[in-house]
Amino acid sequence: MENPIRYSDSAMTNPLDIDLLRTFVAVVETGSFSNAAPRIGRSQSAVSMQMQRLEQAVGKQLLIRGPKAVTPNAAGSDFLVHARRLLKLSDEAWASVTRPEESGRVRLGVPDDYAAFLLPPVLAQFAAEHPRVTVELVCEPTTALTKAIEDARIDLAIVTRLAEQPVEVLRREPFVWVASPSHIAWDDDPLPVALFEPGCTARINVLKALAEGDRTYRCTYSSASLMGLVAVVQAGLAIAGLALCSVPPSLRIIGANEGLPRLDELEISILRNPRSRSPAVERLNDFLRRALS
Repeated sequence: MENPIRYSDSAMTNPLDIDLLRTFVAVVETGSFSNAAPRIGRSQSAVSMQMQRLEQAVGKQLLIRGPKAVTPNAAGSDFLVHARRLLKLSDEAWASVTRPEESGRVRLGVPDDYAAFLLPPVLAQFAAEHPRVTVELVCEPTTALTKAIEDARIDLAIVTRLAEQPVEVLRREPFVWVASPSHIAWDDDPLPVALFEPGCTARINVLKALAEGDRTYRCTYSSASLMGLVAVVQAGLAIAGLALCSVPPSLRIIGANEGLPRLDELEISILRNPRSRSPAVERLNDFLRRALS
């Protein structure tokens, strides 16, 4: 059982401890002391003690310690905004001194579904470590991004490897069926399916699985837009195949229990324009390869 927290009568007069702020943000973002521990490289008990120290320092409670999750109270939510801002400034200050030569612009291509869910935390961390590098995002399907690399219109591209592409696979992402939690579209015959545009690996995988499973289907929607596809599925008009990392909370993952065939994994790779050799491109390429591996 945790020791009761004794709060000071006045606000702290010493500067805020950056380590405590980093732990606080990790606890809020992961929802528990145990989940935050590996993220910051400390034990669960150490995380708990750090949060007690922070609350004692600021003179008020910041967290609601529930039986299943830890959440910020009103004061904690307000404090979180400032904590994130201070951490960003601290990271930028450190990077400006340790890596002053890393600056420039990188044109990064990424498919719509990866841009929405997989990429934001990766780019946020890269920006904190390399604040002088500007990343310009180009969101297009893998086939268009491959052509953009060949035409030297972009520097790097995160792509879903096509069968004929001789590139290194950095990550194998589960590919799953999704449906509306309030509809049973998978019971319809023929099966209503929302698909990405022709040529997309996700579309190819879905059609391959349906053919091998001898399941009749009808295409109710076809587009490169993730948000459009999600909207159709949410409305109960179809099911779809999505990378697990891009499944929004509003959809339900379904599969064999609903009589659906298994879907092949997606193979994620990075393409690079061989003429892009700036330090900024080098840094982002190395960072993405580590983050996706």
